[in-house]
Amino acid sequence: MTLGERGVVFHTADSSTHIPVFSNGPAIDTTGAGDAFIGDFAAAFSNGMETVQAVRFGCATAGIAVTRRGTASAMPAFSEIKLLLAKSSPLYS
Repeated sequence: MTLGERGVVFHTADSSTHIPVFSNGPAIDTTGAGDAFIGDFAAAFSNGMETVQAVRFGCATAGIAVTRRGTASAMPAFSEIKLLLAKSSPLYS
């Protein structure tokens, strides 16, 4: 469940995990944030990433996209997402 500026809560039959927003600067346009999140979550998950890590990947993508104007033009490169994740978690370094 996406929570906007509060991140995401991921539920399974056994647990719930809150994943906070990844800040990459001030948000200036949230128009494509949901698309950024779900697109890169789906891509990461379908390429074998564990579910919670894929959710974090989607959150990082959205965290970068909201710092730019527009939708498609705001989507970050893979290298930018990995860099933001590496700053925030040893899982991605």
